[in-house]
Amino acid sequence: MRPFDSPPWGAVGRSVLPHFFVYATAAPLAARVSSEVPKASAARMNDENRLSSPFRAAEPDTRPAWRRFVSSHRRPLVVAAILLAFVLLAWLLTPHGTQSAPGGRFAGGGPMPVVTASARTGDMPITLMGLGTVTPLATVTVQSQISGQIVHIGFKEGQTVKAGDPLIQIDPRPYQVALEQAQGALARDKALLANARVDLERYQTLFAQDSIAEQQLATQKSLVAQYAGAVTTDQGQIDAAKLNLTYCHIVSPIAGRVGLQQINVGNYVTPAEPNGLVVVTQLKPITVVFTLPEDDIPPLLQRLHAGASLPVTAWDRSNTHQIASGTLQSIDSQIDTSTGTIRLKAVFTNEDESLFPQQFVNVVLLLDTLHGTTLVPQAAVQRGAPGTYVYLVSSDETVSVRQVTVGPGDATNVAITAGLKPGESVVVDGADRLKDGAKVLLHQGSGSRPGAAAPRGDAHRPGEGQGGRRRSPGNTGGS
Repeated sequence: MRPFDSPPWGAVGRSVLPHFFVYATAAPLAARVSSEVPKASAARMNDENRLSSPFRAAEPDTRPAWRRFVSSHRRPLVVAAILLAFVLLAWLLTPHGTQSAPGGRFAGGGPMPVVTASARTGDMPITLMGLGTVTPLATVTVQSQISGQIVHIGFKEGQTVKAGDPLIQIDPRPYQVALEQAQGALARDKALLANARVDLERYQTLFAQDSIAEQQLATQKSLVAQYAGAVTTDQGQIDAAKLNLTYCHIVSPIAGRVGLQQINVGNYVTPAEPNGLVVVTQLKPITVVFTLPEDDIPPLLQRLHAGASLPVTAWDRSNTHQIASGTLQSIDSQIDTSTGTIRLKAVFTNEDESLFPQQFVNVVLLLDTLHGTTLVPQAAVQRGAPGTYVYLVSSDETVSVRQVTVGPGDATNVAITAGLKPGESVVVDGADRLKDGAKVLLHQGSGSRPGAAAPRGDAHRPGEGQGGRRRSPGNTGGS
């Protein structure tokens, strides 16, 4: 190694530049400085950071060539290594998809197994669905029209009563006494009236004979009219007392079910009771108030203007059990701008009392029915780039893409208004990996029977299929 080829920094990182400048001076100065350096300090210097004397003979570099190359090109090599690491990391993070062979996962092993069903002819209802609340036609809070003490309660909580059935008896004795007083006053005033009329007739005779003054006759006429008015007032007092006696017997104003009683025997009641005495609710018939989106109003009004009686069915909260059947009674006169819906009212006979006031129900309104339309299972309809289509199975067990126009549907089937004929076979299971012209293996399962459908009664189940939206034959966006 040449004396001045050593790097300015030692092997352990300590600078050797001061030593370089010392050795670069004249030899006498170097000798003098060397003699002044303590020997102890020189002993602590190791061979790694001790710089060779420039006056000593240069030692040959015995390192391998690759180490000399690395030492002279250390920085470029570090930069190249970092760039290579970034390139490798980017390659590892880039997703590399594998191109599948045409024909699906069963391309290499034969045709793909599928389940098919045949298109059939049937009827498809067009329904509107909404949420409703059972609302009774009449709910009466019974109040007392007089003040008094309750002496008898003639009903049991939850009892079904008819109009006119006795409910509560109020003590009638104070009102009976008032009636007797009014009757006595009437008898007195009638006697006074009769006597005044006799005197009037006498005064009229005397006045004709010019025996009395005209003023006396006029006074007698006024007295007769006064007694007649007193008799009329007494009769009114009698009628009021009789009416109060009638009010002592409180009866049910309507037929229905009695609620929980608010009073007990012995309570003193007044006409201003805050909670009333009892609540009677009519149950037969009963109504359901429900809402529909404003977009459903035009076809609904078209049917109503045509004079159609639209059937309505009520389902329970879980949409699994039909509670009752009725008819649409009326439609509200305006749209609720906060929700964009309109209120409708349906009436139900409710003979079995299956509908209870304030009950939450799902309502299905049958708007119309398509008769003799082509039906396929819901699973047969596919949606993609071609639009709405089905995989049609040919006689040579290959499939082809057939675009169809979808009409109304229910939870199981959907109507096809164009593009498919009854009897044609379509794929209902296994269509996710098919393509036009693919070979298939027909699987004979329960879903391949043309008549396979949901149990009877589920076709109009709310909350499934369209989720309450109107189904029209021109809707190609699916069922």
